[in-house]
Amino acid sequence: MIYAITSCDPRTHGAAALLKLSRDHWAIENSLFHVRDVTFHEDLCRVRSGSAPQALAEIRNAALTLIRRTGHKPRPAREAFAEQKWKAIRLVRAA
Repeated sequence: MIYAITSCDPRTHGAAALLKLSRDHWAIENSLFHVRDVTFHEDLCRVRSGSAPQALAEIRNAALTLIRRTGHKPRPAREAFAEQKWKAIRLVRAA
C-alpha cells in the first residue's frame, strides 16, 4: 500500500485521478531526468551554484533533441559523437 499527501480536493480527485497524477509525474521523471542521467551522467555532475546547473540542463536537453531528430538512441549516439566529434559538429551546424 502507498500513502501520499496532497492538497487536491477529494470531491474532484478520486483514487483514479490521483493515480493518474502520480503516473504522469513519474512519466516526466522517466522520459527526461532518467534519460539525461543515463546519457550524460547528470547526477554525477558537481556543478551546483549560480545559473550553471540550469544552463547545463538546457544544453543537455538541446543535445537530446538533436540526437532524437537523427532517430538514434541517446546513449549510443553520445558515445559515437564522443569518438567522432566531427559528426557532432555537423549535426549542430545542420540544426
